[in-house]
Amino acid sequence: MVNIPNKITVARILLIPLFLVIMLVPFSWGNLNIGTESLPITHLIGALIFIFAASTDWVDGYYARKYNLVTNLGKFLDPLADKLLVSAALVTLVQLDLAPAWMVVVIISREFAVTGLRLLLAEGGEVSAAKMLGKIKMWAQVVAISALLLHNFPFALINFPFDMITLWVAVIFTVISGWDYFAKNTHVFVQR
Repeated sequence: MVNIPNKITVARILLIPLFLVIMLVPFSWGNLNIGTESLPITHLIGALIFIFAASTDWVDGYYARKYNLVTNLGKFLDPLADKLLVSAALVTLVQLDLAPAWMVVVIISREFAVTGLRLLLAEGGEVSAAKMLGKIKMWAQVVAISALLLHNFPFALINFPFDMITLWVAVIFTVISGWDYFAKNTHVFVQR
């Protein structure tokens, strides 16, 4: 039986296609004009879906730990859901010309590399839980993606590049956390 935290994680995964449809199908819902800035309503709705989906990561983890409902299925699904959500959003941002492709490639490449390392660790019977750097990386990515989806609102009103600053922070923490993950697990590459 699938427990509540795992159901929340599955719901996060199921929100991804809805996010993609809202962001990529050319609906003509108009724009929200705020001062001299214009935000497509589809991007506002997509951002709200993304923010809601990303926040369920905290909810399912909190619930699983508080009620001792941590399962192997949850350990598998939770990081998968995070990677799918973030990757879908980042690729969408590139498609909409709202994020530089090279930054997105760096972030997604790190996710593939760490997933591969986790597989090697699991093969050796080791389980590697998320570390603090990884959690900071995830939330930096969520903040950056949210700001980009919202076309830097409200910071665009004062010409402050909050969206690009947070994307740089996300890239930096992505690289640092990936480096840290590999540095702490180099033993898996030693011949046994």
